[in-house]
Amino acid sequence: MAGVPIEMDPVRFDRLVDAALDEIPDELARLVRNVVVLVEESPPPGEPADLLGLYEGVALTERDSTVLGGLPDRIFIFRGPLLDLCSSEEELVEEVRITVVHEVAHHFGIDDERLHELGYG
Repeated sequence: MAGVPIEMDPVRFDRLVDAALDEIPDELARLVRNVVVLVEESPPPGEPADLLGLYEGVALTERDSTVLGGLPDRIFIFRGPLLDLCSSEEELVEEVRITVVHEVAHHFGIDDERLHELGYG
């Protein structure tokens, strides 16, 4: 997949993330609770430099009454690694979509192994 990285301004990239979120079926989107999606240029220190996305929070399958009223879960989409991975805008659109679905799935308690089985790995 990797080729010559593409360039894209942050506003256009944010629109790709928004479009990927809009593609989540309404019946699932309604179940997403207390989650914010953030675009960052790169992963935080201590994480792999090529990390595409990250879910920080408590999956719905693991929540109990102690989680209510807390800070929102966070989904990070990392612009730099996604741009580095892709060599065309079409490829970037698909990788952003896969990354968004992957991280939202973690919110629902779906682990990496199951995501790989479903073709999102």
